[in-house]
Amino acid sequence: MKTLLAFAIAAGVLFAQGVASRGLKPQARGKPSGIPFHAAFTNVAKEAGLRAPAIYGGVDKVEYIVENSAGGVALFDFDGDGFIDIFVLGGTRFGDPPPEATNRLYRNLGGLKFDDVTEKAGLRRTGWANSIAIGDFDNDGHIDLFLTYWGDNALYRNRGDGTFEDVTARAGLVLPRRDGRPYWSSGATFIDYDRDGRLDLFIANYIDFDLKSTPKPGENANCNWKGIPVACGPRGLKTARHWLFRNTGQGRFEDVSEQSGIARLTASFGMTAAATDFDGDGWPDIYVACDSTPSLFFRNQRDGAFSEEGIERGVALNEDGMEQAGMGLGIGDYNLDGRLDILKTHFADDTHILYRNDGEGQFSDVTLASGLAVETRFIGWGAGIHDFDNDGWPDLFIATGSVYPETERDLPAYPYRTPPLLFRNLEGARFEQLFEAAGPAFSEPLPARGAAVADLDNDGDLDIVIWNRNEPPALLRNHLNPPEPRNWLQVELQGTRSNRAAIGAQVTLEYGGRLQTQAVLSQASFYSANPPRLHFGLGRNTVQSLTVLWPDGKRERFAVKDLNRLLKFTEGAGQPLPPLPPQ
Repeated sequence: MKTLLAFAIAAGVLFAQGVASRGLKPQARGKPSGIPFHAAFTNVAKEAGLRAPAIYGGVDKVEYIVENSAGGVALFDFDGDGFIDIFVLGGTRFGDPPPEATNRLYRNLGGLKFDDVTEKAGLRRTGWANSIAIGDFDNDGHIDLFLTYWGDNALYRNRGDGTFEDVTARAGLVLPRRDGRPYWSSGATFIDYDRDGRLDLFIANYIDFDLKSTPKPGENANCNWKGIPVACGPRGLKTARHWLFRNTGQGRFEDVSEQSGIARLTASFGMTAAATDFDGDGWPDIYVACDSTPSLFFRNQRDGAFSEEGIERGVALNEDGMEQAGMGLGIGDYNLDGRLDILKTHFADDTHILYRNDGEGQFSDVTLASGLAVETRFIGWGAGIHDFDNDGWPDLFIATGSVYPETERDLPAYPYRTPPLLFRNLEGARFEQLFEAAGPAFSEPLPARGAAVADLDNDGDLDIVIWNRNEPPALLRNHLNPPEPRNWLQVELQGTRSNRAAIGAQVTLEYGGRLQTQAVLSQASFYSANPPRLHFGLGRNTVQSLTVLWPDGKRERFAVKDLNRLLKFTEGAGQPLPPLPPQ
């Protein structure tokens, strides 16, 4: 009955707009826990040198959805100096884009100071960029970049000397055009789906977009929001197909979309993609957040093919059996059971969703029980499951911002700039939304999209970089100051049999009688990439064991002799463990 009622509401009221939403009011907030939160965030982007705006579409009004549904950040050490650098996607505008419309690479100089090295690195490009995936596709020890576009995608090979070269055509990754029209590639992720030690590439597509035939704001029911004409879609526009490319070595890829089964899925608006072993069988899967259509779970069949099992696995819809406006993905282990859970962000007047991994590839929607439903006001984008106060319990982060800059005047309850959200983990039972307690950065409204998380100043706590549409990025510095010391550990992996950057690997720490698993991901959040360097808060605990599930399916245990530092582990140097039992 609950599902039927929800469907009736959606069919009768909410389908008269371009984006899925349930029109939900927030759940009542419980009594505050009163537990102090010892992390506080301040936006220090200007002082750090992040001053250039990320140009993307019209400032005060947008005509097309392509102008407002993109923007990612990648955090990775591009030059191997031990400091995490920042890559920020840039876009363009219809007509004559301003000269500052470009992607930007910021080199970390230490002390939270950054230098714009875009030109020197060879990464300047103006266009409708959408997302970033990171990985070492040629196993040379340097992290490479794959950028998706409405237009031609780009694979940038890291030469290892501070510069990159565009090898897209040579690698065989130029997508064909249809009647002269480009594909709108959206989320993408490197994945070694066949476990041969080379990174393959999955590319999602958002909309089969034709600028000439797309209606203008207000021309039909899918081009209105709360009675105001807005950019159309995604509902009312054409869904798109997805791609899988196999890495054949020597810097080349071959299109295996048809034989793998990926190309058969043509009825979704694909957005962020994340790849790792979600079902515990030792083979990497692909999860795609989809906008206003059921999200996709491509389960690896271990023979070169995938089967789409989102409905069966419980991650396609919410507990009401409805699709949502899936945008961003946070992947982590919020309840310390050693399994990867999923946080997915959605549109305004709806809940962001938390899927608990119940084991063997089955998930449950625990949004209401977890306390996330107290916040339904804002459109969510970038997402993460990270331990920001190093107490050993991962928290939830969501970047927010409206897609309609022109509606704020008539709908003041739905502002264009909105603040980021932080939900503190109360020991796995539920989450508590923090406001002033999280520092001034969580009261600062932003036109946010993508976000990424890393320890940018190497001080043992996690900072946040947020992509802002037509504004400079935000850098949220974490001022962690607990009354007693809290332990932490950062882990960096190097594959030998597996891909060099260990994309898809999982690290499980045992501490305080519990397990926490994290994955090395090529893409997550919204169209963004966190670094391959994993960060574990431990509270007052020490580490009992550290286990790595490598992308080739083998498992090893490593000794942890030191805390509060970065440890690096190489595949084959640990104690071998039995393989995972078959699922």
